[in-house]
Amino acid sequence: MDWLVWVVGGLVLVGAGFGAAFGPGVRAAARAREQAWVLARGAVEVAEVGRDASTAAVPRAEELLSQAQALVACGGGARVARRATGFARAAERAWREHGRG
Repeated sequence: MDWLVWVVGGLVLVGAGFGAAFGPGVRAAARAREQAWVLARGAVEVAEVGRDASTAAVPRAEELLSQAQALVACGGGARVARRATGFARAAERAWREHGRG
């Protein structure tokens, strides 16, 4: 019966070790994902303002913004959020360049 106490104690120590080793990494990944989505939503909002301020239609920018909005609506990981950010920034840049031209 003494061996059962040692086995349970060992399992508790191993579990605590895994929790201490991997817990901070999981939290950091979740925080990075949240930050990426905040940036993506902000970039989409900026692109929408650029679209509203534009005096003429820019089809490529409209397409990029639609792709960014679709990615934001679907959700996903940080990689998807970064891709949506890229699409939204490219759309905003296209509207800005068209306004100068």
